[in-house]
This record gives sequence, structure tokens and C-alpha cells, in this order.
Amino acid sequence: MSQDTEYKNNAHANKVDGAPIIDGATHPAYEAKDEPEDDGDHTALDDELEATEQLEDEDFSEDISKEDKETIKKVANDDNASQAKSHASILVEQSMDARKTFERSLGSLFTSAFTAGLEIGISFFMILSAFALLNEMLPSHYALVLASLLYPIGFIIVVIGQSLLFTEQTSLLSLPVLNGFEPVSKLLRLWGIVIAGNVVGGCLFAALMIGLGLNMHLFSASSIDTYAEHILGFRWWVIFGSAILAGWMMGVTAWLVTSARDTLSRIVLVTIITGSIGFLGLHHSIVGNIEVFSALLYGNTVSLWRYLEFLAVVLVGNTVGGVVFVAVLKNRTFLFDIEKVKEQTADDRANDSRHINIRRP
Repeated sequence: MSQDTEYKNNAHANKVDGAPIIDGATHPAYEAKDEPEDDGDHTALDDELEATEQLEDEDFSEDISKEDKETIKKVANDDNASQAKSHASILVEQSMDARKTFERSLGSLFTSAFTAGLEIGISFFMILSAFALLNEMLPSHYALVLASLLYPIGFIIVVIGQSLLFTEQTSLLSLPVLNGFEPVSKLLRLWGIVIAGNVVGGCLFAALMIGLGLNMHLFSASSIDTYAEHILGFRWWVIFGSAILAGWMMGVTAWLVTSARDTLSRIVLVTIITGSIGFLGLHHSIVGNIEVFSALLYGNTVSLWRYLEFLAVVLVGNTVGGVVFVAVLKNRTFLFDIEKVKEQTADDRANDSRHINIRRP
């Protein structure tokens, strides 16, 4: 790939002259089209237009000019499987997915979030079982670190299964608001539904499955208390900072999962990043909800106020990390380069026109 081509594929923004680029964004994932046979009158400009037919003009805001629409369609139509996805392609795909989430019914959103809350509990169930076993052979600190290596299991189930997990979706769902497609009030309502579904699902998992584990003698109430103190044993501002970093990393996870072209790559990415969160002991609101709520139900050290205070601090921290450090900054990266993209596109169009004029008798 030439330097000019690579630049055009990677330098992209999702606004032009302050106006949103994609309006409605309900178009399916881009697919490569078979190229028609050359009939002798086929021009370079024809090839360019055919390559962008997958994204329709109706998918754009009415404020976007015809030239800018062609620019965005050309850059966003990233169907070269031999190359990494461009920043433009990732951003457009995430924005489209987020718009689809906004259009889902409230029942569908809550059910998906509730499912994610149940599924993410599998991580804690496995971690707690491993910790109880390792704690009989190793010092508690080492047992906690080794058990945390099982942290990615629930995340893999949730991400690959495409259930709605708040921390993974935080940055993704904020994109339509940042780009002026949706109001903040609608985003807050959607966040509330997803959080409620995640928390209710997680609490139900804790009540049923952690209770089952106790009766199966996989772990004890003291193991639950020890792990809860491992989560809660910090000042509130330390937990808040840890939650910001965890939210940042989960936002990066959503970005990288979108950049991957196959399921295996996505599993590897989720494993590496969420495994790092577990290894470092960072505070994740949805998993943390299950960890602390389990201690509230079956342990002896956690009060209701302590549980609620922890949940509020971590939710805010995760949100700040996901929105500020991922969605906002990555959006701004593309906005800084949009003028160069437009200039480059204008030059390409001028070259195509000269090429057509030269070929005419």
C-alpha cells in the first residue's frame, strides 16, 4: 500500500465542517462487490463510485455535500481483508452499531443487559473457586493473583455473545451523542437501563450461583469475605482512580474488538485486556457488584451502605474512563485531520477529471 493510499484510509473524521457525517447509520456491514467486466468505457472515477455503492446517500446528514459524501464512503468502505481496518472504518462501524442500540426497544435492552449481568458472574464464580483451592497451598496474596487469571472467561462470553455490558458499551454508546445524532437525555436513559439490567442480573447470579457454590463446598464464606476485602480495602479516591483506568481499558477493548476481523482475534484481545484488569485488581463495576453483593449476602464484613457506596463510585469511574479517554479523544483525533482528507479528496477528483478528459477523443 502506498503512503498516500494509507493516509487516505486512516485519516478520517466523523464530522465535516461541524455537521454530522452519518445520519441514521442503519446500513449493514460493508461487503466487497464483484467488479464488473471492463467494457472499454470504464474510468477510474467509475471504479471509485462503484466501490462506495454499499453506503447510501440516505445514511448521511442532509448538511453534507455530495463531494464530502463520496469522500466518506470511499474512506469508510474498508473491505481489504489483507490490511488492518482503518481508523475511519472502525469509527463508522462503532457509530452504526451504537445507533442500532439506541433504536432497540426498552425490553430488548434490559433483557440483553440482564443476560450480560448473569454471564459476567461466571468470571467471579471461577475466580472464587480457584482462590479457595489455591489459598490452601499458597499465601493469600499469591492465590488472589493466580485466581485472577480466570477473569476473562465471563467477558469472552459477553463480548462474543454480544450482550450489553455497561463498561464495554460506555464509550460506544456515547458516540452518537458526541456527534449530535442523539440527545444526552436519551443516552442517560439507555445507560440507566443497561446498568439496571447488569446489576439485577449480577445480584441474581450472586444469590443463586454463589449460594450453590457454598453448598457444593467449592468455597466458604470466609473466602467470599477475603475476596471482598481485596476489592474494598482502599480509600474511595483510590477505587475511583482504579475504576477510571478499568473503564479506559474496557473502552479500548470495544475499539480493538471492532478492529478485529475474526472471532479468534477478538477472543485473544478480550483475554489480554480483561486479564490485565483482573491481574492488576482494577475495579470493574459490574463484576465488582457481584463480588461485593456476594459478601453482603453470605459474608460478615460488608454492610448495605458500603456496598452502595462502592457501586456508585465505581460506576462513575468506569464511565469517566470509557467516555473521556476513549470516545472523546478518538473522535477528536479524526476531527483534526478532516481538512487534509478533504484536500486530498479534492486533488483525487481533479486528477480523475483530467484522466477522463485526456481519454476523450
